[in-house]
Parts: sequence; structure tokens; C-alpha cells
Amino acid sequence: MKNTSDTLQKFLFENAPIRGEIVHLDTVWQSVIERHNYPPVLRDLMGELCAAAALLAATLKLQGSLVLQIHGQGAVKLLVVECSGDLELRATAKWEGDLSHGTLQDLVGDGKFVITLDPKDGNQAYQGIVALEGESIAEILRNYMTRSEQLETRLWLAANEQYAAGMLLQKLPQQAGEHDIDAWDRASQLADTLKPEELLTLSAAELVHRLYHEEDIRLFDVQGVTFRCTCSRENVARMLRMLGRTEVDSIIVERGDVEVHCEFCNQRYVFDRVDADAVFADIMAISANQTVH
Repeated sequence: MKNTSDTLQKFLFENAPIRGEIVHLDTVWQSVIERHNYPPVLRDLMGELCAAAALLAATLKLQGSLVLQIHGQGAVKLLVVECSGDLELRATAKWEGDLSHGTLQDLVGDGKFVITLDPKDGNQAYQGIVALEGESIAEILRNYMTRSEQLETRLWLAANEQYAAGMLLQKLPQQAGEHDIDAWDRASQLADTLKPEELLTLSAAELVHRLYHEEDIRLFDVQGVTFRCTCSRENVARMLRMLGRTEVDSIIVERGDVEVHCEFCNQRYVFDRVDADAVFADIMAISANQTVH
């Protein structure tokens, strides 16, 4: 039985230049899918992307956030997952029509995969864009990592209505005196024997033991993963200020209020005439204060 939830655990091969991570999402995953009625095939793809985002964010040791996006021209228009360096995660998707079946390529059609590293400190974000080459999210990410000249990396991902999980292996630079040249191929081939239900239901320690009981493996402390959306009423107010008083007033005249909907957490923020007056009164107060000084 599964005895870990919402955790990520790193491990290291003591006698080979290989490191790994295993993530299990439980409550976090439920927090993502309970806010929207996602079709099962889309839900599972999103779960795999959530697990992948957590694994990669932990590997990169981010100060800001990692954003993984799949943009499609088929029934699936968008899959996006954001995970911070502190393993705070949120996700959403957009789709049209029937998603009862189909492969990733069938659902997405002509699309692209985008990975963004946002430092969240005012500095410019890094963004890489590649074609959707691969029959699964794990394969697409493997191809992306190969093209971006990162360390050789492989992922195994799974998701259902209860859990999302994943495992990552990464080949480190060969050290002087290391002679086990087959270690990477052996570790990858053993991981290929993993069944989705094992990945979803077994703890990291059980998975590592089942796969690599003949290897000397060091397990590190467990890290927690949480669901967190960064939207807030203050952020929406800031966006309204950027729109400008004239635009906001015209929306209120037409509709009675301004309503902003967060696609990630399904939260709705409503600003009526009084609220809008307060938003722009703040700007006038700040401007006046700056003039005085």
C-alpha cells in the first residue's frame, strides 16, 4: 500500500554517476483536478505533467518557478503546470470537443512544448521551445533535455483519478576512476520494467529497493510538495490598474462589474464601481505622496 503522499525523495547511486528522484502527488493532485471537470484522458496527461514539473523543479534547484506548457491545435489547446523551487504547484488546461480517447499526438495535433524558467526577481526569464516530438510526455521531455544539451535525463510518469507520480534518472558526468560504464543503461532498463500501478502506489523506498536492490543507493530526506495558487485580489487590482481607468469604467458600464476568473484555482474576483474607485484612488494617493516628496 502507498504510505507516502505529496512527497519528493531524491536518491543517489553510490558507485555510479547517476542520481534520481521519485515524486508522489495525492492531496496536491486532488486540489488540481477537483476545481475543473477534466475528461479522464486529459486529466491523466495533466497528472503526468504535474509529476514531471515537480521532478524537474527539484533537479534545477530553482529560486523562482518552472513552467511547463503544451500548446496544441487539436482538441487539447493548452496544458500548463507551474512549480516553484519550494515545490509549490498549480496546473490548468483548456480543451474543446470530445476527449474520450486518443493518443497525445491525436489530442494535441500540431503543437509545441514550452519550458520557462522564471526567476521571479525581476530578471529576464529563460524560455525554450521545441516541437512535440514523442508519443508521451516523458518522451517529449527526454527529447527536449537531449536537444538543450543538459545531462542525459529520463522520466517515468503515471497518473489516474487518485494519484500522480513520477521517477527521474539523470546521468552525471563520469568521474575519474569509475569503471562501471554499463551502469546508466542498466539503471534505465530496470526502470523500464516499472508498471504504472507500481509507480503510483509504492513508496520511494519500496520502488528503489524493488528496482535497485543489488546497487548501493543513498536515499535523501523527503521533501513536501504543496498546491498553491499565486492569484490574489491584490494581484487582480494591480492588473486593473494596468488596464487603466477608462477601460475598467467601460466594462462596469456594460456589465455592472469586472469579474476576473483564475484558470488555475477557479477563484473568481469581482470588482464593482465602489471597488474600482478604491483601486484607482490608491494610485492617486501614491502619486500624490510621490509628488510631495
